[in-house]
Amino acid sequence: MKLFGFEFQRKVPVDTTPSFAPKEADDGAVIVAAGGAYGTYIDLDGTVRTEAELVTKYREMSLQPEIDSAVDEIVNESISIDEQNIVSIILDNLEVTDKVKKAIRDEFKNVLNILDFQSRAYEIYRRWYIDGRLYYHVVIDEKNVSAGIKEVRYVDPRKIRKVREIGKRKVPGGDGHEAVVPKVQNEYFIFNDKGFNYGNKVVGPSTTGMKIAKDSVVYITSGLSDTQGTMVLSYLHKAIKALNQLRTLEDALVIYRLARAPERRIWYIDVGNLPKMKAEQYVRDIMVKHKNRLIYDGATGEVRDDRKFMTMLEDYWLPRREGGRGTEVTTLPGGQTLGQMDDVLYFQKKMYQTLNVPVNRLNSDALFSLGRATEVTRDELKFSKFISRLRGRFSTLFTSLLEKQLVLKGIMSIEDWQNIAPDIRFDFTKDNYFTELKNTEMIQNRAQLMMTMDQGGLLGKYYSHEWARKNILQQSDDDIEEQDKQIDEEQDDPRWNPPSPMDGMGNPMSDEDGQPPDDEAPPPEDDAQTKKIREAEATVDLLSKKDKRSIQDESKYRSAVQILARNK
Repeated sequence: MKLFGFEFQRKVPVDTTPSFAPKEADDGAVIVAAGGAYGTYIDLDGTVRTEAELVTKYREMSLQPEIDSAVDEIVNESISIDEQNIVSIILDNLEVTDKVKKAIRDEFKNVLNILDFQSRAYEIYRRWYIDGRLYYHVVIDEKNVSAGIKEVRYVDPRKIRKVREIGKRKVPGGDGHEAVVPKVQNEYFIFNDKGFNYGNKVVGPSTTGMKIAKDSVVYITSGLSDTQGTMVLSYLHKAIKALNQLRTLEDALVIYRLARAPERRIWYIDVGNLPKMKAEQYVRDIMVKHKNRLIYDGATGEVRDDRKFMTMLEDYWLPRREGGRGTEVTTLPGGQTLGQMDDVLYFQKKMYQTLNVPVNRLNSDALFSLGRATEVTRDELKFSKFISRLRGRFSTLFTSLLEKQLVLKGIMSIEDWQNIAPDIRFDFTKDNYFTELKNTEMIQNRAQLMMTMDQGGLLGKYYSHEWARKNILQQSDDDIEEQDKQIDEEQDDPRWNPPSPMDGMGNPMSDEDGQPPDDEAPPPEDDAQTKKIREAEATVDLLSKKDKRSIQDESKYRSAVQILARNK
């Protein structure tokens, strides 16, 4: 089957561990049975139509003031627009050469420039969060593939759909029997410029479209799906019910206030013994006589008289027969519970909770304060974790584009990328002061506890230094080794240990007055580096003679050997 766009040729993996359970996918692709050599039958009725309606529904929801305010709060917290570098790539866990790391960093910068992420980060992230999916067509120069990605173009999710062809294969089962399990045979996208649900026409199974190779499209989702796992949902999906309830309650409240807010008069007109028709005519004449309803027509600029129309917001006119009291005018009081907003506030709070946004952030009267980390509410902590999950899911956009860029330029193969991709991380610039405040307090509390134990004589007597570094300072073995190495290097660094001042004759100065040292003073001791080398030699000589060494002795022995190796 001829597909539009480019596609990477991958090695067919050998399935050495067959399973009856297919791999789980959360991309919401349409599952179809594999067809013949000339085409594929695709039932696009139902799922695609419903998904297109969902995207439209999500966009309509985002126009509501409450939803727009919540989405704006989430996007602003996720993307720090004011920073120079919104996102950076972390390659610390990558076991490749420095040359490859430099190439990956350079191509990541190119990917950000292609997306124009520095200027359009807010719009890209907001569009992905609302729609729940994001499609980009990757444009390359087929005559010069090694030049990499030339451009990426946004594709409306209502006009494109991912399709996965599923075949059957047999795997060995128990007792010599074979099980038939599904197998992915092909994956591609279908693009229809008119969309899969447009106007009043519902697209059916005969829908045609352009088949696009999967490597030509970058596709990321929210990671949420319906109960059947066939449709991708947005993060706004769980707020649909809460928003509809809030709208209904607000409309009912407005109608009630319009109907019950004004005070109306009740006119009891004495009609005596007049017949029914004449009594009604008499009441109507009295009503027109005492009623004055002038309406200004904004279209024509005229003032017209609408006395003949009577609404529920105006007075009541009731006839009264002979034998009763005469004409009487009383007052019908307005509603007494017009100021109660508890129901509206309840559903508004419920809707904000479905979006994981702290309610106090959306309160215009709340003041912004930077307090201690221990004073941060549980809602703020939950919201911070939610933002971290969103960033991690959105990072698949960079991973997909970076993969295509590196493979097209020949920096690495598809198989090499699949091996290193799990070790690549992306760090979003955080403008949340809470994170910095929390880290500062943790370091301060640990250092204070360490100082208290050291001054109290507990270290070296009841607790070892290694135990304190691992349990109080929370340093791992690698951290301890790295810190020891840096401390040793700083001993010889003049920036941290400046040399003693010298006089004009090249002699060291002894005091702040600049006087040379006394001739009768004792000779200077060995410098710190020489003393440390001698202590290391003594430690190695002593511990090497022991048949059995404890964990603490092993740590001291390794540190001493490293000191001698560096100063050999």
